[in-house]
Amino acid sequence: MAMKIRLARGGSKKRPFYRIVAADSRMPRDGRYIEKLGTYNPLLAKDSEERVKMNVERIQYWLGQGAQPTDRIARMLEAADVLPKKERANLKKGEPGKKAKERAEEKAAKVAAAAAPAEEAPAEAPAEEEAAAE
Repeated sequence: MAMKIRLARGGSKKRPFYRIVAADSRMPRDGRYIEKLGTYNPLLAKDSEERVKMNVERIQYWLGQGAQPTDRIARMLEAADVLPKKERANLKKGEPGKKAKERAEEKAAKVAAAAAPAEEAPAEAPAEEEAAAE
């Protein structure tokens, strides 16, 4: 049986509340689970002790049995020092979007076009001054 430690959503509309559960990965998100391992209330402040409650002993038991935590649960377990921290690379995060790239290219083209005549203009200006001086 493929076990997962994951979040099962509860609460009403726009007021989420999650149970941390050990469940068969083939079961529905909010469906049947084997054991409730804790709760997560995202509406509370991040520094609140009530935000995430976990039964760490049971979570370690299920991890020992081969259960795989979901990404969000893995982050919570890392914050609680149950799992070692993993390096994550979000390569797309710092990259600008398609329209921003187009705007940057247009701006670079305008700057290059403005710089080209500006470079030629100072070269002509001293020649005119020299002719006026003679």
